[in-house]
Amino acid sequence: MLVEGRHFLPGAEPRALGHKALAVNLSDLAAMGAAPKWVLLAIGLPEADEHWLKAFAGGFFALAARYGVDLVGGDTTRAPQITISVTAMGEVPASVALYRAGARPGDDIWVSGELGGAALGLAHPEIAEAAKRLHEPEPRLELGERLRGMANAAIDVSDGLAGDLGHILERSRVGALVEYPLIPRNSFFRKINDPDLERDCVLSGGDDYELIFTAATARRGDLEGLSRELGLALTRIGSIQAGDARLTVLDGKGKPMKFKPAFDHFRK
Repeated sequence: MLVEGRHFLPGAEPRALGHKALAVNLSDLAAMGAAPKWVLLAIGLPEADEHWLKAFAGGFFALAARYGVDLVGGDTTRAPQITISVTAMGEVPASVALYRAGARPGDDIWVSGELGGAALGLAHPEIAEAAKRLHEPEPRLELGERLRGMANAAIDVSDGLAGDLGHILERSRVGALVEYPLIPRNSFFRKINDPDLERDCVLSGGDDYELIFTAATARRGDLEGLSRELGLALTRIGSIQAGDARLTVLDGKGKPMKFKPAFDHFRK
């Protein structure tokens, strides 16, 4: 669900919003290794603005066409603010779906693409590349399907690396050690030169919709080959540890870092 004023600003460009409304849901399917098939769309609007609806539909259906997704139902209603709810459905062969609960001690922790770009785009909307990551994320569907049988656990980065990796740790009942310098990040951080902002964006910033996954060390060669084949960076950033669901992030000097907690809609 995307709510005006919470997930996007009033006056957000409708075509990009249509793209994002579908993309963030397809990303959930990617994190389970599923192939998308159908979606439902429920939308509440203050008024029936034909120009807005045409642009929104353009972004939504352009992405749907890329992945062969059919809109098969939903609902519309008048609402005090724009509210968009998408339900995405897909298919995955029996017994190969990816879950949060499969991480094992000794697994490598991998991440696709770069992190922090979307949060940077929120803080600095004038940086076009980062703003595009925020408003038009790319679901990693092909990667998700190719990770079947390779990854032991997976999740997409919607609420930040620390928080979403934490979900894997909680469900798998393991801990993790991550090396902060290894985390791939947007190149604009070097130009801005704001270490505190960079840390917050990379570790706690949401809306990147990259995949975090764990895999046995024996899979390193396979995953490096997959990275080359897809033309998508896959980076090892740490390892799964035995013990309680605690995430430790080490800085460049090997010292534990502090970071913001995961985003919570109901935290006061």
